[in-house]
Amino acid sequence: MAVPLLLTGPSMAFVRDQLDARFEIHDLHAAEDKDALLDAVGPTIRAVATAGSAGVGADLMRRLPNLEIVAHFGVGYDPVDVGHAASAGVVVTNTPDVLTDEVADTAMGLLLMTVRELSAAERWVRAGNWETKGAYRLTRGSLTGRRLGIFGLGRIGKAIARRAEAFGLSIAYHNRRPVADVAYPYHDTLVGLAAAVDTLMVVAPGGPGTRHAVNAAVLEALGPDGVLVNVGRGSVVDEAALVAALERGALLGAGLDVFEAEPRVHPGLMTRDDVVLLPHVGSASIPTRQAMGQVQVDNLAAWFDGKPPLTPVPETPVPAGRG
Repeated sequence: MAVPLLLTGPSMAFVRDQLDARFEIHDLHAAEDKDALLDAVGPTIRAVATAGSAGVGADLMRRLPNLEIVAHFGVGYDPVDVGHAASAGVVVTNTPDVLTDEVADTAMGLLLMTVRELSAAERWVRAGNWETKGAYRLTRGSLTGRRLGIFGLGRIGKAIARRAEAFGLSIAYHNRRPVADVAYPYHDTLVGLAAAVDTLMVVAPGGPGTRHAVNAAVLEALGPDGVLVNVGRGSVVDEAALVAALERGALLGAGLDVFEAEPRVHPGLMTRDDVVLLPHVGSASIPTRQAMGQVQVDNLAAWFDGKPPLTPVPETPVPAGRG
């Protein structure tokens, strides 16, 4: 008999076809009455697969008393209440590694776009200004000689650092604790890192521990030649403080792929030529999203074959002896 699985959002056809072949799918996102669906099938559900922006909170998990595993689509898993999952004996998995290079490439592209004002320059051409008003202005910033600080030196942060080294940038970082296998200078506070560099790359996960970690004090320390790039989570940056810093010229520019209330973007960011805005596309290529989906499917398949999942998150360890 197929294992009952709750799907929280619309998944890629590539993923959905594989899930349909093995599981009895219940589409939470498509249900007109979600409460009625959960009342009817909640006690039977043994797995949740996330898709879209819907999270898996404690309230939902309480309605799934036989839940065994949450297979999250994404490397950052802050939409899942892992604390409650751990207390309930539910394993949570994510999709690391397969998106590392894609996000790192996006981060470097976003940094170049921001420092050299490439989006604004393209808009200048498309508006016909090159022909009627002349060349685009010389950019105040250059990538040459910049000092890059990385907030979150995990898999993606390290991949960004390797790329940045190829561009001749110096590297420093801030984490909760030093990383053992790197020689980059470590700063034990984010303000200290910002004061030591002129370019801050945010790759940190979301959640209460990092909310508004990049605040007015950090932006002030970064300085008027400073550039902020965020490819981590929108909640890490205090957008109101960022807008205020840009408005008073306390920052050179910002490049953002993630936002506090996405898809809504702070209106103070929308019209600025010193800000580059991307619609959360860090990993958004077909090959990478298919690879992420395959990891999600493989985690579920392994679990229900009696094996350990491929990529459990550290907060929800796999029971001893499984597999």
